[in-house]
Amino acid sequence: MPESYGAVLLLLCLLQIKHMFADFYLQTPKMLTGRGEYFHLGRAQHAGVHVVGSALIFLLFGAPISFILIISALEWIIHFNIDFAKASYSDKKKLQPNQAAFWRATGLDQLMHSLTYIAMVWAWITFAV
Repeated sequence: MPESYGAVLLLLCLLQIKHMFADFYLQTPKMLTGRGEYFHLGRAQHAGVHVVGSALIFLLFGAPISFILIISALEWIIHFNIDFAKASYSDKKKLQPNQAAFWRATGLDQLMHSLTYIAMVWAWITFAV
């Protein structure tokens, strides 16, 4: 496998691992309550945790600081809004973990985040390498 393919796969894997920790291990009660409100400080902090993790990963890959600042701002906006959409939908439908629709919403949320990472890796290849 060419070295560049390995770097792309490693970057994708690290972003996915970071996502798992930020979404499932590092959320505080403040980040989890009241998520159906748009202007939610906890969701802003949660998106910030994701941004810090991604920025560190891109630093490891030698991305320029200007690229990291731009990709971080975009990731924060996108992550914040994906999470709001899921929370808002889940609240409106009063979804609970024992309902299939809850898991469909969760799956769509996670898919959107994964597609965001694919776009971020594309941006790294296109603008930072």
